[in-house]
Amino acid sequence: MLPRAAVGTAADGVSALLERVAAAGVECHSLMVVRHGHVVAEGWWTPYSPERPHLLYSLTKSFGSIAVGLAIESGRLRLDDRIVDVLPDHVPESVSPRAAQLTVHHLLSMTTGHRSDTLERAWALDPDDLVRGFLRLPPDEPPGARHAYDNTTTYLLTRMIERALGRTVPDLLAERVFGPMGVTDVTWERLRGGATFGFHGLYLTTEAVAAFGELLLRGGRWQGRQLVPAKWVALATRRHVGTRQFADGTREADWLVGYGYQFWRSRHGYRGDGAMGQLCLVVPEYDLVVAVTAATWRTQVILDAVWDCLLPALDGTPAAAPRGAGPGPANDPATNAGGTGGGPSDDPAPMPGGAGRGSSNDPAAIPGSAGGGPSDDPAANADGPVADRLGPAAVARAERELADRLAGLALPPVPGEHRPDHRAAATVAADDTAPASAEPGPTGPVLPAGSSIGVEPRPGGWTMRIEAGTEAFEVPVGHGDWWSSAPLGRPVAAAGAWQGSVFVAELVVVTSPSRVRVTVGPTGATVAWNLVPLVGPPLLPQLRAPLVTRPDRSGVPDLPIDR
Repeated sequence: MLPRAAVGTAADGVSALLERVAAAGVECHSLMVVRHGHVVAEGWWTPYSPERPHLLYSLTKSFGSIAVGLAIESGRLRLDDRIVDVLPDHVPESVSPRAAQLTVHHLLSMTTGHRSDTLERAWALDPDDLVRGFLRLPPDEPPGARHAYDNTTTYLLTRMIERALGRTVPDLLAERVFGPMGVTDVTWERLRGGATFGFHGLYLTTEAVAAFGELLLRGGRWQGRQLVPAKWVALATRRHVGTRQFADGTREADWLVGYGYQFWRSRHGYRGDGAMGQLCLVVPEYDLVVAVTAATWRTQVILDAVWDCLLPALDGTPAAAPRGAGPGPANDPATNAGGTGGGPSDDPAPMPGGAGRGSSNDPAAIPGSAGGGPSDDPAANADGPVADRLGPAAVARAERELADRLAGLALPPVPGEHRPDHRAAATVAADDTAPASAEPGPTGPVLPAGSSIGVEPRPGGWTMRIEAGTEAFEVPVGHGDWWSSAPLGRPVAAAGAWQGSVFVAELVVVTSPSRVRVTVGPTGATVAWNLVPLVGPPLLPQLRAPLVTRPDRSGVPDLPIDR
């Protein structure tokens, strides 16, 4: 999909990045660095691998933004279209005046006037119609007044696109973006009724994520074809609203640079950003894309490593000063608009069906979009101040050391003994089913209380049998090695060992950031996630294909009715 090139003088920078992240105890699953349109470094931590797609969590939102741009290009959706006009059959009998004002622009920029995420509250109000539940929640402030991160906004955008175009977002992106780019392995999590979440649930390979970053960096152009309007890429990735510090002061630096249309601004460039460390980082001034999948709530460590370790090692001078730096527009409704005045105050020239005005953000003036920023020709960006400080022998040695490091990346298997003559069997007790992780996430059982787990030895490892309610399946578990299987349709990898009288195994859901630790011993069995999946703790939905990870919630694609 993407061409390869030698890493050159950036080798030391990539190595330093890997060392920084490892020293901080941050678990990465993959890394791909793209410079001047070529992959210069790539690695996967076994049992994760290049061909397997990975859950992107909220990085999915950035793909939804591109779908909105395609819908606006068609002329069938506008930035100033109101929810109540596009989805009239979802409007409750009583809707507040503020909620009735909400437009595509407010949803994209997450400036609906609600002070916090509305997802669980809206679902509680109407479990079978999230749009109606959302509209029943009066905004706390005038629309456009402030940014508050809100998953429901992207769900609504997805339903509005479907209604406007008469097709689902997965179908639209498959035809207009993924197909032309050669991305074939695409999976979406769904609700019970078949609708996609929109705000989460897209699975792609790391290279597909990096290629998406390249598409953005080139202003929506891919191998000579304009797949996405350049003006939309420029509009979606610029700052529309300021982002505020949390009351407890815990929001970190790269979440305080502002928000675009389902993209975060960064201290350098911008990014699509998913929970637990899923990143598509685009840095136009360095002609750089970095794609990461991980299992961490400390994503700032990864971003800091890019800024501190990788950027200084890159050949060539930046194309422009970092666009994410500096104060930017005030977080003021009058400046960022959307309250009563419609779209942003400094939109690019309007797209067909859009609501923008003016031309102060013309794509030609924005690094990385069509007509400006880094050239598509690698030679045009390749003067070498770093190379001047390093001789050819030093560069070659650094490249070899990095290649060895990348080839040896792996999550460590469970330590302990094999003991091929030992067996184990136990039942999961009711008080042993809550996730052990102290990180954010839902609570509840991983396996139903009363589930049984048995372990039988086999050459080189074990067979673990899990019986949970009416479901029974077996998982091969390696000793000192990750063994792969797909007991219920989705791939897992497992490794284990005896630690004293207790058998310990880890089951990695290799298309996800999460894995389960299982213990089976004389006092019973326990199961716990390292990071609890954000859709909920139950293990079985994570292993089944197709992925219906919230069977307790309904939602159907909103195909057109008479408007």
